[in-house]
Parts: sequence; C-alpha cells; structure tokens
Amino acid sequence: MLKRLLIIVLSLMPLMGMAEMLQPAKWTYTVEKGKGDERTLIFSVKLDAGWHLYSQFTPDGGPMPLNFKFEENSCYERIGKVAEPKSHQEYDSTFMINVLLFDKSATFRQKIKLKGKNCTIKGGLDYQVCKESCIFQEEEFSFKVDGANNAEEGAAKSNNETPALSSDTSSTTHIDTTTKQEASVIPAAIGADGLEAGCGTDSDGDDSSSQRGIWSIFLAGLLGGLLALMTPCVFPMIPMTVSFFTKRSENKNKGIRNALFYASSIIIIYVTLGILVTVLFGSDALNDMASNAFFNMAFFIIFVVFAISFFGAFEITLPSSFVNKADAASDRGGMIGIFFMAFTLSLVSFSCTGPIIGTLLVEAAHGRSYLGPMAGMFGFSLALAIPFALFSLFPGWLNSLPKSGGWLNTVKVSLGFIELALALKFFSNVDLAYHWGILHRELFIVLWVVIFFLLGVYLLGKIKLSHDSDTAHIGIGRLMMALLSFSFSVYLIPGIWGAPLKLISGFPPPDFYKEWKSGNENDCPHDLLCFKDYDEGMKYAKSQGKPVMIDFTGWSCVNCRKMEDNVWSDPKVLKKLAEHYVLISLYVDDKTPLPADQQTISTTTGKKIKSTGNKWSDMQASIYKTNSQPYYVLLDNNGKLLAHPRGYTPDINTYASFLEEGICRYELRSNNN
Repeated sequence: MLKRLLIIVLSLMPLMGMAEMLQPAKWTYTVEKGKGDERTLIFSVKLDAGWHLYSQFTPDGGPMPLNFKFEENSCYERIGKVAEPKSHQEYDSTFMINVLLFDKSATFRQKIKLKGKNCTIKGGLDYQVCKESCIFQEEEFSFKVDGANNAEEGAAKSNNETPALSSDTSSTTHIDTTTKQEASVIPAAIGADGLEAGCGTDSDGDDSSSQRGIWSIFLAGLLGGLLALMTPCVFPMIPMTVSFFTKRSENKNKGIRNALFYASSIIIIYVTLGILVTVLFGSDALNDMASNAFFNMAFFIIFVVFAISFFGAFEITLPSSFVNKADAASDRGGMIGIFFMAFTLSLVSFSCTGPIIGTLLVEAAHGRSYLGPMAGMFGFSLALAIPFALFSLFPGWLNSLPKSGGWLNTVKVSLGFIELALALKFFSNVDLAYHWGILHRELFIVLWVVIFFLLGVYLLGKIKLSHDSDTAHIGIGRLMMALLSFSFSVYLIPGIWGAPLKLISGFPPPDFYKEWKSGNENDCPHDLLCFKDYDEGMKYAKSQGKPVMIDFTGWSCVNCRKMEDNVWSDPKVLKKLAEHYVLISLYVDDKTPLPADQQTISTTTGKKIKSTGNKWSDMQASIYKTNSQPYYVLLDNNGKLLAHPRGYTPDINTYASFLEEGICRYELRSNNN
C-alpha cells in the first residue's frame, strides 16, 4: 500500500512549482458493436513525444501500473479483463526490474454483454506516465451504449479536470477504489488551479522566520560564550594571555595586534567547527539527529555526566597527548604560534565549554539551515574573543577584573544544575516520541522546581560541594542569583496544575501530555479537535464542509510548542482554529511502528519508512520540499492549497492573517461552486 503511495508522491513532485498542469496522456472512448448483445469498450490514448505509459501487468515492486475501475451496474456484465496491445520491455534502473510500457499511443479493449437496451457504463482509471519525470493521473470515463442503435461514442471528462486526491469516496461507493484510497494521503498538487486574489497578501513567512531563527541561534551562541567566560577553564586565561602578549611583544601596538589576531583565531576555530559539523553531517542530518530518539537519549546521558562532572565528582578532559601537541605548536613564533595558542585554549577549556557547545549545536540542528551551526559558533566564539580584544586595547582594565577564586567554581556548579535541567528535555523528547508515559508534564515541572530550588540553596551556601572554598559571607551578586533561582522555582509551581508557563514554552511536554486529566480533555493543544491521520482528518473535513490546517509538528520540536503556547492560545487565533478549520497534526518524529506490510523504502530519500513519523516526514519532504517544523499548510477539503504554507510565525497578528486568508479563499471557492 505504501509502495504505491510513495510512487504517487514521486509522481506529484514534478508538478511542484509548475505554472500549469501537464497532460501528456489524452484519452478518447468509443464503443464497437459485436455479435448480438456483445459490445467492446475501446480506450484509446495518445502520448506526447517522449512520454510513456506503464502496462497493467507491470511487475510488483515497479512503477504504478495502469488500473481500470468499473462501476457495478445490472445492465451489463464484463467478459474477461481489459485486453491491451503488445507492450515493450525496458530495464528500469530506479526500480531495478524490467518494466512493461507503451510509447506514442495504445488501445485497450473491454468486452461486455448487454442485459438491457440502454446502458450507461461508468468508471475510472488511474495510471502513471513518465518522461524525465513522472506524473500520476486519474481519469473518469462514461460510455452510453444503446442496445437498439448499437453504439454511441463514449463521453469522458476533460483531461483538464483531473480529480483532486481526497479521502471522500461517497460518490464512488461501488467503484473499486483501492488505489484511490491509497493515494488519498497525498494532497493535490500545490497551486494546481492558482490562489484567488483579494484574500490578503498571500505572503510566505518562511524566509523571515528562518532569519529570526538564525538570529536566535546567534544570540544563543553569544549567551553561551558569555557563560563559558565565567567558568574556571576560561576566565583565568584572560589576564594571563593578554599580559603575555603585551610583555612578549616589542611594542604596545604589536602586542595589541597579536592579541587581536589571537581573538580572531578563536572565532576562526569555532566557526570552522560549525562548518565541519554542517559539511560532515549536513543540515538535514542535524535535523534528523535533533528528532532522533537515540540521539536525544545519548544527549540526556551526556548532559547528566557533564552535570555530575561540574558538581566536582570527576574532571572531563581531552587526551593529554593531543593537548600537549597543540601546546608545543603554540611555542612556534609568528602568527602560526598565536593561532595554536588559541587552539590550545579551545582544547584546555573543553571540560567547561563542551556541554555549552553541545547544547548550542542541538539548537542549531533545530534551525534546519546550513547557517545554523556557523551562526551559533560565531556567536559563541565572538563572546569568548571580545575580552581578549578589549583588554589588549585597554590593558589597564585588567586591574578591574575580579580575582580568580572560589566564585569560578560556583559558576561551574551552577552550570551543572542547568545542565541537569536541560538533560530532562532530551529524555522528554524520547518519552513523547515513544509514548512511554514516564515524564509527564507535571513530573517534568516538579523536577525543574526541585533543581532550581536546590540551585538557590547552593548559591546561599547551604549546600557545599567538594571543590567549594569556605566563604565568610554571601556577596550581592550571589544573593541576587539565589533570589532569581528561587523566584523561578515559585513561578514554575502553578504549572504543575496547568498554568501555561509561557516563559519556558517549548521545554516542558505539551499541556495535553499530563498525568492528571479530567474526563473531557483530549490529546490536542487547547482541547482543539484534531486528527493525527491525514485521511481521517480530510474525511471529517469533507463531512463538515470545512477547510483543514495540516500541522507538521514534532514531539521534540521546541518552536512547535512555542507556537501552540504563545500564538494558538491567543483568543482570535484559537477561535479561527476551533470554528473554521479541521486541525490535522502530523508528528514527524512519532516512533509508533507501522504494520510490516506498510513499511517500504522512500522514493524521495531512499530511507526506510517504518514508523508513523517516517510516513509524515516523507510526505512533507516529498510534497512541500522541506523538513522543518512547525510547518502549516492550509487546504480545502479537496486537498487544494488555500495559501502559501508557513513555518514558525511567532507574530500573532501575522499568523491570524494567514488563517483568515485561508478562510477567505475557502469561502470564495465554496460560493463559486
């Protein structure tokens, strides 16, 4: 079943972005008189130059064969099956089998026996035609056969009226619609009949949201770099390194130049790391990793290990031989030696910066852009490099820096608490994707309350770890951070009983994934009626006469939760979603396994489709040419596009206008029909 589905997906791909629908196959229908009550229905097709049509008897595992579907009618009976002319055989390298196909033209014949004088024979056929690309098409036919007057030419619907793929089969109850139902998971080709004017700007928000995503990753990197500066691995290096340059250099200007090159080298090293991550794994691979259960579980374990290390149980360092070689290279003179000094800093500080960089790369992976890891690493390295540049320009400022001491270990331990909190997010992603039901929203929030409460207690000096130094009093800065941590814990507490917690939207599990539920709650955001299967949602939309919004989302998608918590919750947006749309939420990282007979290989990515999430992810990638979430597609209940799809759109008014645009176009089409 899914094999045919994927063939249809592949067939629809060339239609994306085309100005008009291609119709390379043109059918005509006639009736030929036979002996007595016998007639022959003749299906003739002419193919445009270079196109070919596959035979009814194309072997399993190959492209989609021609399929004839006849409506049952008591006025006639079929004699045998549809006969076809001789086809020719070719080896198809895509499917790695010999296929049977027709070029230029072909005529197919179906013998029937009349049981009455007048008979209208209806049905449909679907098929695949290919050239450099392939197109899946459906055709309806109708033959009017008069027993007294022998035969009349059959009538067929215009080739320009190819039915949209949908879940509704009410008008073809008696037709063998197996193939049609298998195809129904795929919406009609994007923009097949254009988008009506007069319904808003019809602008696509993906570019701007992508830009905002890059900037947010850059700012996250900048913040991560500032945190890394305050760790005992990095902070003591600032005065030591700047003093080294100013004393070693022949004059002040050269010392400043060397320090600036040192700072630039830090940026080059970390940005190169971002580039290598992207080149080696690719932005799509990073996206897959970000929603991959094993990847999330691995990061959960790594973050817990780093947190324990930050608490002082042990030290995580790179192999000493590797660090020593880099340090030896830094003894060389000139710019090369300075570059290796920066490289040595990167290696020595790994125990403190590694977890921050790891978190940053995960966030960059959710950015779905080749610029993401580079932007994140640029922000991180810029924050690290700025002090070296500033203090080399104004060396007198070094005297104003606080002295290294126990406060650096306090920063490190505080980061350990934060790492522990972040580790829960990765475990939550796996729990949601596999529906384990271990870390519900209430438990997640309780654990965060405990973690940040303990952080506040630690900052007040009530908890002392092995590497902490004795303190006679608590400084103002430490007291303020303790108060902030306590305040955050208090803010989280109402969330245990359902408060929205917009400040951390995207981190806890969604509101509907909770332990304590009243009897009237469902598994959809804001108790909206939603479907998690495309076919079911489209069928319901058809019955209700409403358009649909496909919500390509993910259990591990932070921005999806932000949209649900901060944008969907707005009264005017929620009203439109609840009253005017049928919501179809397709989770691309859902790990529920598909039945064995539905598991197949994607013709788009070449990967095996073995879970529900794989199915929806492949659908999004093949039709809409993107794998980013959230991704919102507005369709009428015939599967036709109502507006250009949108990605992450945090502006409430913009998103509300997007929904209104779809409502406007749906009403225009309904009135015209």
